[in-house]
Amino acid sequence: MSVDPHVYGAGGLGQGKRPHGCVLTIFGASGDLTRRKLIPALYNLALERRLPERFAVIGYARSEMTHEVFRSKMREAVSQFSRTGLKDESVWNDFAANLYFIPGSYDESNGYRQLQDFVGGFDRGSRVPPIRVFYLALPPDLYAPVIEQLAAIGLAAKENARDGRTRVVIEKPFGTDLETARELNRRVHEVLDENQVYRIDHYLGKETVQNIMVFRFANAVFEPIWNRRYVDHVQITAAESVGVENRGGYYEDAGVVRDMFQNHLLQLFCLTAMEPPVAFSADAVRDEKGKLLRSVRPIFVDDVARIAVRGQYGPGKFAGNEVKGYRQEPGVANGSNTETYAAIKLFIDNWRWEGVPFYLRSGKRMAKRVSEIAIQFKRPPLLLFRSCAVDDVNPNVLVVRIQPDEGISLTFEVKPPGPDICVSPLSLDFNYEEGFGSAPPEAYETLLEDCIEGDSTLFTRHDWVESAWSLMDPIIQAWRRTAPKDFPNYEAGSWGPKEADEFMQRDGRRWRRP
Repeated sequence: MSVDPHVYGAGGLGQGKRPHGCVLTIFGASGDLTRRKLIPALYNLALERRLPERFAVIGYARSEMTHEVFRSKMREAVSQFSRTGLKDESVWNDFAANLYFIPGSYDESNGYRQLQDFVGGFDRGSRVPPIRVFYLALPPDLYAPVIEQLAAIGLAAKENARDGRTRVVIEKPFGTDLETARELNRRVHEVLDENQVYRIDHYLGKETVQNIMVFRFANAVFEPIWNRRYVDHVQITAAESVGVENRGGYYEDAGVVRDMFQNHLLQLFCLTAMEPPVAFSADAVRDEKGKLLRSVRPIFVDDVARIAVRGQYGPGKFAGNEVKGYRQEPGVANGSNTETYAAIKLFIDNWRWEGVPFYLRSGKRMAKRVSEIAIQFKRPPLLLFRSCAVDDVNPNVLVVRIQPDEGISLTFEVKPPGPDICVSPLSLDFNYEEGFGSAPPEAYETLLEDCIEGDSTLFTRHDWVESAWSLMDPIIQAWRRTAPKDFPNYEAGSWGPKEADEFMQRDGRRWRRP
């Protein structure tokens, strides 16, 4: 996105200007995230000449590995997972020549000293010291210990904050509830300044998500009707067709609210509903997102049964094949009560949105993989077309598709050919790949480039994290106190439990079927 001007040293690192040099250290370099997302994303940036002139990647993990073995493994990863494949051998050779690996423990200093020497060697001979990025592709319990080790050895500390050179990227989940999020923030802020911390949510790197603000605030035709006068309700959906696969152990502790709502869905909610920022800068955008969350009507434990529904998938069919239920997945307890589906209704108590419900839902093993934001407008106040049944006049719906086919569509009513004055729905549809002639970049490409350039607009600030947990905690607590009576309550391959449909019907509405 690169819209937030930052200062880097005496020269200044401005909007869209990449630094001369950068050394990026990936902790957890032997893991899936590095192999499937990070290295393929960096290779694609190299392919499109979007990396600094001097650039190196240092992989750090407990595994014993030489530089050559690491490069070989990453070549396989790029071939398998890059959106472009291994497209250009010469680009790969140049990129791979700057891939290195350091084996070391996360909780003792020997490996960190070796890393310090390596990073220091990259600095030597540079007229302008390079940017240092430390990416924590690690389990959450290692975030604070690794950051503390980096600070102890002088690689990342508050004293470095003023020169803008050092950035630490932290993956989700950031805490497991409000208390643990606050404690993690406290430990991080003891050794790092907030402007050095980049909490990553890959949803924010998706091209359509970034375009929500542009679509809203750069088009005069939509912004005047983006409010309670014209909007009936909003549905935000993140449906996954896969089950928990090999993540059963993690999911047993997390559930869908921790896994999807506290981060991804609330981010989409904020971008959809927030007020215009005073500028497209990191702090201005994140200020508005924080204000929006603080305006959400508080959720109390006793209210959860009224504003939320949970579910768990059982055995069913997907794409013609029999698939297992959640309780039959590896790592899942036989009588597990962990939710794999949730639907939550939120209200925003401010001038723009008073009385407009926002329905958020997410689930595993749904009928289709789709993420979208659907703004449903109110019906016309007077029905003029007597030859049509009232139910045949569909409300206008604006849909922002986030995945799998990124784009925007608007449904409206027209008169079909013939003598009768009646109405029929049509859709204007924009697809990013068709519109721009190429597939949009992967989310991690955007986020890594922004971090290298010092733009934190698409990253999460500590106060937002705590506000998000304060909203979701009562739901998690209520569901822990009372065991569900009917789990599993929806078949794999369906659109969720019947209770979710009844939940909407009580409001005189229904879920979209994308």
